Amino acid sequence: MSVNTHNDHSSAVRNANDIKISTRTLEFAVYVAAVLATIITAAVVGDDASENGVDVFNASQAMQYITFLTVGLMIARGLAKAGNRAHGTHA
Repeated sequence: MSVNTHNDHSSAVRNANDIKISTRTLEFAVYVAAVLATIITAAVVGDDASENGVDVFNASQAMQYITFLTVGLMIARGLAKAGNRAHGTHA
């Protein structure tokens, strides 16, 4: 009779092939900083009389840039997941 023993601690140890949670990555922090910078810039630029009342960076443009940033983040996370797959099977 053979006894199969498992170490309960092994389930809590991260696999080397696992990727980080998206909110704990540097790319997410850069994304949040870029979105905040875009929002602040859209709110500040073009609000004084030096542009003759023309808003040179309006909310529509800001939303377009935020969309571009979001798509870029999604592509980056997708590439991170695709490039980190374990090749082969584990017993």
